[in-house]
Amino acid sequence: MSEPQDPENSTRRLPTVEQAPAGGVLEMDQSASGSTYEPVPVPDHQPGGRAGRFWSGRRIPAALVALIVLGGAGLLLYDIAAVRADHPAMQWRRTVADDLATRHLDDVWVLAGAALAAALGLWLLLLALTPGQRAVLPMSRRHAGVRAGLDRTAAAFVLRDRAVEVAGVQSVRVKMSRRKATVRALSHFRELDDVRADLDSVLGRAISELGLARPPGLSVHVRRPAKKG
Repeated sequence: MSEPQDPENSTRRLPTVEQAPAGGVLEMDQSASGSTYEPVPVPDHQPGGRAGRFWSGRRIPAALVALIVLGGAGLLLYDIAAVRADHPAMQWRRTVADDLATRHLDDVWVLAGAALAAALGLWLLLLALTPGQRAVLPMSRRHAGVRAGLDRTAAAFVLRDRAVEVAGVQSVRVKMSRRKATVRALSHFRELDDVRADLDSVLGRAISELGLARPPGLSVHVRRPAKKG
């Protein structure tokens, strides 16, 4: 008479790996498997309002520009006040005035200075018109006046932790961007298509549970580890 088995103490059947023939190497049917999915569509209107990207304070560029403008304006005002008080103008202002009066517009130094000023102006315009904070992913707004964001590195860690729980996954690398999550996994047993299908399902749920305003697309690639020797 057989004894009843306790479900909690029963052992699980472990996956088996076929042995290689004597003097040979076990052949794998597949070496890689991949899939790519577009981002999940989100509703246009959210309960707490539109969840836009977080804008950077641009403190360092703003401080540098403010210091340069303040220093140049202060030096120029001091020189003008000195000239008004019957003192000679500073040497640098006389040199600049002479160069501007004698150099032609097609001079190399004039063109280089103009190009540098234009590049700095375009850089400042780009900083003023772009939000920055690319490492912060905006989350869905459930309540008005409350905004939340998730760091891309933290989101990648969450997806990596979910992926390593899938049977057959040996190691995982996750690259998270604003538009796509790229997952590259190594599988040391099971069929690669089965592992990739499980990763698609698990990671798809994980992305939806992150609560992002614009869920990224998912790209999953599974392959065998490199053979040693």
